[in-house]
Amino acid sequence: MQREPRQKIPGIMSRCADVTVATVRPDGAPRATVVSFVHDGLLLHFGRGSKSQKAANIAHEPRVSAAMTAPRDRWMSIEGLSMAATALPVSDASEAAEVARRMDRRFPHIPDIELDAAEDQMTVIRVRPKLISVLDYAKGFGHTDLVGVAADDIAGTLETMRHHRLIPTRTGA
Repeated sequence: MQREPRQKIPGIMSRCADVTVATVRPDGAPRATVVSFVHDGLLLHFGRGSKSQKAANIAHEPRVSAAMTAPRDRWMSIEGLSMAATALPVSDASEAAEVARRMDRRFPHIPDIELDAAEDQMTVIRVRPKLISVLDYAKGFGHTDLVGVAADDIAGTLETMRHHRLIPTRTGA
């Protein structure tokens, strides 16, 4: 992975509270939704209801696109990310618990949220990027660097979840 753009990615993610995730409906229609997220290195996590349209879309097609732009005070200081990724439900209890802790720290208002009674449960989705476009207007209007992301790149950025079972292998992802 390119060193300088790669180093910017976690910092941009840290300055963004929300990400737009684009999925594909079973009928082939695209759907983009905004979700709040946490990240550990290059991995993103967000919650969703197990009966949501987003859940159905990801179950049908786990390939997603995601985009975020960090807050800025000047046009030429725009920084953002867009990525091609795979989204999968988290099944490991320790990973889900770590994500819940991170969500509680990042969004202290979460306990105040009342879930829709129609949802049977909230589940965690892990978004594993494969290709990231790093937008950096400081390098020029609309400048982007395209960065490929391998499993080793992700493992090298993890802060807390350093379990290799959490990182899909190159052949498995």
